[in-house]
Amino acid sequence: MNLHPFVNAVAKLKFDNCFNPYADRCEVHDHDDAPSLRATALSAMLERAASKPVDAIWVGRDLGYRGGRRTGLALTDDVHIDRHTRRWNLPAERPTIGAAVAERTAAVVWSMLDQIDARIFLWNVFPLHPHESGEPFTNRQHNAYERRAGEELLQALIELLRPARIIAIGNDAAVSANRVVDLVPVVCVRHPSYGGQTQFLRQIAELYGITSRTKSCSSDAGRISVDC
Repeated sequence: MNLHPFVNAVAKLKFDNCFNPYADRCEVHDHDDAPSLRATALSAMLERAASKPVDAIWVGRDLGYRGGRRTGLALTDDVHIDRHTRRWNLPAERPTIGAAVAERTAAVVWSMLDQIDARIFLWNVFPLHPHESGEPFTNRQHNAYERRAGEELLQALIELLRPARIIAIGNDAAVSANRVVDLVPVVCVRHPSYGGQTQFLRQIAELYGITSRTKSCSSDAGRISVDC
């Protein structure tokens, strides 16, 4: 299929010590056609999202090596890829080989998304996986040069999807969102990592009117109990 112009723009991004899941193939974990699978899935998702009003874009910071590097989907790991594509009535096809890998942040985020029916698009300020030099399976924060490229794409995505609001997950995402957004309200919630899980869950529950209850969700650290 022909890729959405937005996806083509993302696929063309290239930076030192960054993995572009829509153009690069991991020789350790990816199927031969993994970049194409990821780009095609994102393109189809964008088409579906743009067809009707979107409640919100949830924006994280950058892709992680256990999550978006593998799936090409923000805030989504192997374990939740089928739930992500199912929200947009699309088939799921894992681009990676071997056992499914879980990511803690994805587990917490999806423990809430599974309780929300609203049309929500997931994205990151920097849509690639930045890693330490010579260590592809590490995470680092994107730099200022990379951030500028990501913010241009975030602005284009907002113009394309015209969401009612932006939910920025973490302060870094909020700063970037506020820098590129004029008319759309930006709501900042705590990032679920580094002790922020309980606050994140409470804030999302308040935003979407979710009744509090205890739920168990899987993560790379085993099973964790969260107050949803």
